[in-house]
Amino acid sequence: MIENPFVTKGYAGPEYFCDRVKETHDILQLVTNGNNIALISPRRIGKTDLITHCFSQREISDHYYAFHIDIYATTSLRDFVNVFGMAILETLKPLGRKIWEKFVSVLKSLQAELSYDINNNPSWSLGLGDIHNPLVTLDEIFQYLQNADRPCIVAIDEFQQIIKYKDEKSAEALLRTYIQRCPNATFIFAGSKRHLMTEMFTSPARPFYQSVIPMGLKRISIESYTEFAVGCFEEYGKTVDPAVVENVYRKFDGITASVQRMMNVLFFLTPANGHCTIDMVDKALQYILDLFDDNYATLLESLPEKQREVFRAIAAEGKAKGVTGSKFIRKYHLQTASVVNAALRGLMDKDLVTVDNGEYSVYDPFLARWMEGAGAPNN
Repeated sequence: MIENPFVTKGYAGPEYFCDRVKETHDILQLVTNGNNIALISPRRIGKTDLITHCFSQREISDHYYAFHIDIYATTSLRDFVNVFGMAILETLKPLGRKIWEKFVSVLKSLQAELSYDINNNPSWSLGLGDIHNPLVTLDEIFQYLQNADRPCIVAIDEFQQIIKYKDEKSAEALLRTYIQRCPNATFIFAGSKRHLMTEMFTSPARPFYQSVIPMGLKRISIESYTEFAVGCFEEYGKTVDPAVVENVYRKFDGITASVQRMMNVLFFLTPANGHCTIDMVDKALQYILDLFDDNYATLLESLPEKQREVFRAIAAEGKAKGVTGSKFIRKYHLQTASVVNAALRGLMDKDLVTVDNGEYSVYDPFLARWMEGAGAPNN
């Protein structure tokens, strides 16, 4: 047993994983039958942990090589190749020398760049400058996937990031071509920007058109999460009122990462053999906001004035509609629609604001709560 059952970083095993029974079954059925999937959901509701959970199931772990890469921080095809190769090598290394040697032997373009430790195990300690020709290295990676001694499953997290590559048009088409010619590998394309992911896979003008089965990921139901949370407390000799869990769930709109963090704090604030009550929720929230106070204040101060004004207006509104309309602009004493639009682009590029069905909101729910205390714009 780990010290706190409400895990806030990574996947800790099925006993700390809430629900997703149907989604796990669907993903296993689809990928083990050769179907590529586009897994689309808002960030922070658990798609990365769901993928890890699926990869840990024996239907996959006993019969496939499963690679999980996160390309959120990549900005070019060279970055993509670097992250891709590293993920494959780090996944194969624990499986034994004969396994990883097959991959390393294919990487002829990087033979001089790979380093080895004192036990002669390879290390992917490459800088971007060490990948002299990313197209050649990418070709080698796909050669390995196609000729591996097991079928492969590749999950690419935040796949919509390739749209931002300087060479995005060629990158998108290039990856589609490689994937189409690699029947030994099945792909899960996970993304959090619904409008971008939808366009990539449903627009006839895009390379990935009709190449996947789209799969949306909804929030875990309040009933399932409440049952999970109450059970976790009981497993560790503590108790919690179901109303506490339901209050936290609604306060954070069922966003798994935020709810988990709140429950993590509530759990350790509850003494051994103690009982967690509704009056502890505000204490837990304030505890978290105090921890992030300096970071949030610095973040707000670092924003350009126009972005800060729009950001504070959206935070005050909660879920903001018609943000470029005259009513919203007058209410929060903003400038013109074009100024608001420019500020929105900057805020979305920084991942400070998200949009869903035309409603803008602060991406980080704790930041939104902190801004309530930091003062709302005049209206």
